[in-house]
Amino acid sequence: MAFKKVKVEDAVGMVLGHELTKIVPGSYKGPAFRKGHIIREEDIPHLKDIGKEHIYLIELGEGQLHENDAAARMAQAVCGTNVTSDPPSEGRVNLKAICPGLLKINRDAVAEVNEFEHVALSTKHSDLLVQSGDLVAAAKIVPLVIEESSILGVEEKAAKYGEMIRVLPLAPLKVGTVITGNEVFYGRIQDKYGKIIEDKALQYGAKPMDHIYQPDDPEAITQAILQHIEGGAELVIAAGGMSVDPDDVTPEAIRATGAEVVTYGSPVLPGAMFMLAYLRGIPIIGLPACGMYSKTTVFDLIFPRLLAGERLSRKDIAALGYGGLCGSCPSCTYPHCPFGK
Repeated sequence: MAFKKVKVEDAVGMVLGHELTKIVPGSYKGPAFRKGHIIREEDIPHLKDIGKEHIYLIELGEGQLHENDAAARMAQAVCGTNVTSDPPSEGRVNLKAICPGLLKINRDAVAEVNEFEHVALSTKHSDLLVQSGDLVAAAKIVPLVIEESSILGVEEKAAKYGEMIRVLPLAPLKVGTVITGNEVFYGRIQDKYGKIIEDKALQYGAKPMDHIYQPDDPEAITQAILQHIEGGAELVIAAGGMSVDPDDVTPEAIRATGAEVVTYGSPVLPGAMFMLAYLRGIPIIGLPACGMYSKTTVFDLIFPRLLAGERLSRKDIAALGYGGLCGSCPSCTYPHCPFGK
């Protein structure tokens, strides 16, 4: 990169190497053209109006890129499904969601991209729920001019990893709920869990079906789960009866459906007695009683991912332990807090 003094008439297509200030006495003082601006034909009268007959321009050397061109290429490389990029400005490109959904970031890929000199890829946390138009990441080039080899490296990483940054829409799955417990089934206490689960399902865009109430009878609970699936449920929640007490038989009932159990227990608090299983591809959740008392639980970390079509493994559940401790704040700000991050 070198600086060259040229007449403004000869500067079209070249890169401005310094900021030019415009002063209007008594009303304005600020940049008329910023460093890095590419001179256009229509800029010439304005340059002369601020007293510039000559300007200093950046000459790109062989194998070099202007910051905006480099940022645009970088953004294009890392953009995945349902993510778009704004036009570059001052070496930065903002990446935004084009639909509501679950943000997925390949953390390892982002780290490797940022090992290249003079590039910066900043993102939001993975598994964050986003809305259309939300800023999800930004690609930034640090200097005015960058070696093309760095951008080629970014593009190679993007090709290696596939979609680094993407948004998965949440499917409006039909959700059947089985509320378990003798105390509710026999009317000793009023059920409050069903409404909480229904509200949660609606919050995430799912479609709640009718609740089925069953006593602490494993065979009855099993039949209720199967009844929901036969009735078109695409996800089933069996709520309550999830502890290790002998009277709590919901885990036994879930197993008896023939479902493949991914995990009984999670490293998330609240939510240690959580269960996840799959029956013919349909997720079955065993939800402990913490969901009645805590606003945010393991359910909020798992449910959106299931709606997004992810099939979770035991390894996925184990990974939730990092950041999986809810602080039980007096005023819950989830998801704008460390929980699940």
